[in-house]
This record gives sequence, structure tokens and C-alpha cells, in this order.
Amino acid sequence: MRWIYISPHLDDAALSAGGWIYDQTQAGNKVEIWTILCGFPRVKELSMFAQYLHRQWGMVSARQVVSRRRKEDKHAAALLGAKTRHFDFTDCIYRQDKNGDWLYFDIYVDPPASEADLPNQIAAAISARLKPDDELVCQLGVGKHIDHVTVRLAAERLDRPLHYVADIPYLFNFPEHLVPKTAGMKKKVERVSRAGMKAWKEAILAYESQISMLFKNPRAMRSQINQHVSTFGGLPFWTKE
Repeated sequence: MRWIYISPHLDDAALSAGGWIYDQTQAGNKVEIWTILCGFPRVKELSMFAQYLHRQWGMVSARQVVSRRRKEDKHAAALLGAKTRHFDFTDCIYRQDKNGDWLYFDIYVDPPASEADLPNQIAAAISARLKPDDELVCQLGVGKHIDHVTVRLAAERLDRPLHYVADIPYLFNFPEHLVPKTAGMKKKVERVSRAGMKAWKEAILAYESQISMLFKNPRAMRSQINQHVSTFGGLPFWTKE
């Protein structure tokens, strides 16, 4: 049996469940992090939105960004004892419609009609690689990032049982989203070991290009992760009843 963490971007699984992933692998479980939206964009130029984000990350080209972030992801997963799989769908900041117009200038928006079939395409790609006894974990979509919402829709179209985990750091910024995102679900809390807490934070710091946009500073990150686990008495997961 494998535990498959379906991660929208190259950091989401480690951010949201790194401590429990570590404890699972240390207990002998096979854990894989499947990042969906981390393909190399086939674009000749970038939108103003993508250029702005690239400047925040200290990089220029899309190839440079994806290459570095994939490298960071492999490092983080290694710290947690997990394997990685990188899919070829692209981040929303690089996606265009059939006319070549940019689809996104913000990440907190509803999906356009032109991407109505994207969850089905993602679901098909995931399904082709699954085994019958795989256990699947996906993001709730707290924060309503368009990519997180899209990947949750894709996971739900697999027609398989799912474990849901809250999106970090979006949960810290949009705590009011948790109740509606988990309506009708059953919560289970898993204890995280001291070593798991340490590995979790180290894995987050492995995403060097992203850390300054995710948290005020490393100290604040550690404090927020500690507070998250303290509030719930461990790492919370949800399942549909």
C-alpha cells in the first residue's frame, strides 16, 4: 500500500502535512508526493503577473523557476523520506486560452469556462498511475487558490476515498474557510512526533525560493506550525462520511 499525497504545487504537501509524512515513512509506510501543476510551460513570453512573481522568487525564466522548484521539492521529500512524482500540467500563472490570452492575473478567482475540462484531464492522468490499494490525500482548498480548488475537483472525480488536509499557510490567513470546506466531514487527528515536527520545518525551509512569500520569516513559520499542531492536538485530516 502507498500513501499518495496529491499536491497542487511544489511545496503544498510538505507544507500541509510534512510532520505526518515523516512519521509515516519512519514507520515503514511507502509515501509518494505527486505534484500536479509543475510542468515546464511552453510559452515564449510571460504575463505581467508571472513576471512579478518571478521577481519575488529571484528568477527570470519559467524553465529556471520550474527546474529550481522541482529540485527543492526533491530535497524536501528526501528530508521526509518520501518519493516524488512530477506531472506536466502547468501552474495557473502560465496558462493561456486557445487564443493565447493569459487566463490568470490573480490566484483567488473562479475557474474560467475555458478550463472546465481541466479537472477531468488531471483526474485521468492521476488515475492512470494509481494502484488499487493506494490511499489518497488531497488539499481542502482553504484559501480558494484556483489551483488548489482545481486539483481538489480532480481528486474528487477519481471516485475513490480521500483523506483531506488543510492547506498551509492559507489556513493561517483564511481560517474562516475551514468550516465550509469541511462541512459534513469527519475529522481525525494524528499525533506528530518530536522528530516529525523537526523534519516538517526543515522540509518547509528546503523551499528556499518560496519561503519569504509563504511566511514572514523562518521563526514565524516555526511558531505557526507549532501553534497549528497545538490547536488541533496533532495534524487534522478529514474524510467524507
